Amino acid sequence: MMISIVVPVYREENNISKFITTLLPIMDGICSDFEVIFAMDPSPDNTEKIINQLHHSDKRIKLVKFSRRFGQPMATIGGLAYSSGQAVIVMDVDLQDPPSLIPELVQKWREGYDVVIPKRISRTGEPLLKKIIVAIGYKIISLTADVPIEPNTGDYRLMSRRVVQEVIKLSESHGFLRGMVAVVGFNKCIIPFNRPKRYAGVTKYNKFLGSLRIGFNGIFGFSTYALKLSTILGFIIAGSAFIVALIYLILKLSGFNFPVGNPTLVILILLLGGIQLICVGILGEYIGRIYDEVRQRPKFIVDYSKGFE
Repeated sequence: MMISIVVPVYREENNISKFITTLLPIMDGICSDFEVIFAMDPSPDNTEKIINQLHHSDKRIKLVKFSRRFGQPMATIGGLAYSSGQAVIVMDVDLQDPPSLIPELVQKWREGYDVVIPKRISRTGEPLLKKIIVAIGYKIISLTADVPIEPNTGDYRLMSRRVVQEVIKLSESHGFLRGMVAVVGFNKCIIPFNRPKRYAGVTKYNKFLGSLRIGFNGIFGFSTYALKLSTILGFIIAGSAFIVALIYLILKLSGFNFPVGNPTLVILILLLGGIQLICVGILGEYIGRIYDEVRQRPKFIVDYSKGFE
């Protein structure tokens, strides 16, 4: 059975050759029929040239180049759409998703699992601030999402063909593969691993904050909890204002002389204004996503593909 490896890339000229020389011997030891699909946003470096050179030397290496930069989530969906394997593995090219795990992923798939997810138990080489933000983000997603999304996981995973077909059917414009796979369902298993450092180059995400955009997709795209939270905050603030007013009235009727000054008004105005802006921002996130879905623009547009003849 064919196995597809989908690898989204953008400005990764220093990683591709090392990735291929590491991956191919492992795949040759697993099966004779496989393909490596590089899903590439147009890159200003030699990423495209290197992939084309590798394709000429090994036809199992294929390329899908998009017409513009659609971002990693949509590049991944594009790669899935072009894949033909009975099992499809999504992974990064920087070797932080270790190819050495692939035999175990495939073994679990052969045992009958439709989704096999490597889970990070450590994150080598990442700043403490980023680790804290990532941990908080996953906690928020796990508490609010309508479907269970495994924490401390990335897009690195194996999916059976029927899972891939269902994921491709989803018409969401904001791709969050972890959530989309959770929506599809089917039986899954987790494999723990230690995430190594990036082999070369620099990450395209913020060094300390990571990808807030993808994190927001996880929060707003798979739950309406934030809308409920804004309503709860409104009731809490309104209730607090009523209680404060009642306390002032009781003190006034009791003859207590208290100073009425500008600081109290400023604090209340800033508090209420801040809460209102937060709630409007939450509404804006959902409305923006509704707008994107209504337009029904294509998730990706392919410039050309190579190796799929």
